[in-house]
Amino acid sequence: MTDIRASNRNAALRAVVGILVLAALAAALLLVASEDLYNWIKAFHVIAVIAWMAGMLYLPRLFVYHAGAEKGSVQSETFKVMERRLLRAIINPAMTATWVLGLWLAWKGFGFQGGWLHAKIAAVLAMSGLHGYLSAAVRKFDEDRNEKPARHWRIVNEVPTLLMITIVILVIVKPF
Repeated sequence: MTDIRASNRNAALRAVVGILVLAALAAALLLVASEDLYNWIKAFHVIAVIAWMAGMLYLPRLFVYHAGAEKGSVQSETFKVMERRLLRAIINPAMTATWVLGLWLAWKGFGFQGGWLHAKIAAVLAMSGLHGYLSAAVRKFDEDRNEKPARHWRIVNEVPTLLMITIVILVIVKPF
């Protein structure tokens, strides 16, 4: 029980640090970046989104297979390493870059105006919530505490796709 509490405290601390880093980077970008960089920032935002989405689509697929692996097996330990590395080296940095660059674009390009932009931000918040859910799942798998069946992870694997479709339609079509 103490290990679980320590793990939860560490996760909460990492979340707070992540939010503070995100806020600091966003503030720095808002203060430093000029409008001449708009297209460059947009390009890097799209690159970050692609990396984030790749990870968000792959991680639940790893969970599908990990859920079927015997706890403590070589296969399970291999999945743990893959999941941690994917989350820490790709998904977390890509999400941070997506938010920082996206907020700058929303401010400089649209002044945070437009119903479509508010809906898009809500969908990105939902994606971030899913990101948090998957991060917690990585910890549970790492501690051999996953209780969700492979079927659950197959269903969860569809959520990023639905959110991505919603976000892309909102950005391209701007329906309202």
